[in-house]
Order: sequence, then C-alpha cells, then structure tokens
Amino acid sequence: MKRLSLFAVAIALVAVGCSKSSTSPSNTPTKPTFTAALSTQNEVPPITNAESGGRGDATITIDQAANSVTFVVNLNGFPAGTPINIAHIHEAAAGSNGAVRVATTLAAGQVVLASGSGSFTSVATGQDAALLQAIINNPAGFYFNAHSTLNPGGVVRGQLVRTQ
Repeated sequence: MKRLSLFAVAIALVAVGCSKSSTSPSNTPTKPTFTAALSTQNEVPPITNAESGGRGDATITIDQAANSVTFVVNLNGFPAGTPINIAHIHEAAAGSNGAVRVATTLAAGQVVLASGSGSFTSVATGQDAALLQAIINNPAGFYFNAHSTLNPGGVVRGQLVRTQ
C-alpha cells in the first residue's frame, strides 16, 4: 500500500512538472480606448460667450500596430450653425494649456453644427509610437479639444480617461 501511495505521489509530481500553462501570451496588439467629457468650462480660460453652453464627448482609440488614432466626437448645446474648424489632442494637465500632439484630419468648415449638435469621425495616421505610448501611460496628462470660429483657441475640452 505504501508503494502505491509513493507511486501516486511520484506520478502527480511528474504531471505537474510536465503540464503546460493554459494562458499563452498574446501577440495581438492592443487598441486602448479613452474618453473625454467635453465642456466649455474646461477650456483655459472658460468660454463665456454665445457658445458657452456647448458640450460633448470624444472617444479616442489608439491602434499601436498601425500607429494611428481614431476620434469619434459628439457635440451639442451650441448655437445653430456653429463651425468646428479643428480638433486635436494636446499635452497638458487639467487647468493648463499645452502643445498639440495629435491632430485630427478635420478641415476648417468641414463640420458645421447646423442645429447646434453634430458629430464627426477622423483617423490620424502616421503617429509617433513613443508619443502614443506616452498617452497610454499617462492619459490624464493629455486633453482633447475642438475649436470653433468664435473660439479659435478652443471651445470644448476634456482630459483623457482610459476606458479599455
């Protein structure tokens, strides 16, 4: 009986030593996603003119394999006919203005909020891999904002928050 127990223990140890891990590393590149709650009050300084009721949200997805950034932006609460001329990611913490790091492909006059609301999608290709990694590592150090004709310095802004 003792031999059978020792044999069973030996078999168990061999089985554990030979077993494979069921989790294998993934070679699939990640596509981290971020959101930004956009508000005119987040701009520095805050917007106080006719566009002060504007708000929205941006969903930003980084494709590390393609070195690209996809922007999906929804805006509302603006006066009818508000043009959104440019939009991009800047590097700076909340309360500070910073340099543009990733520009959308939006062209002046391409987006007009006819009823005061609207959305656009843009893909920025050819981005620097180190910059994309910096955004992934510290999203709170970056913000997204959009600019209008009335507010060329920026009309809505929100810090990036990683959601996935």
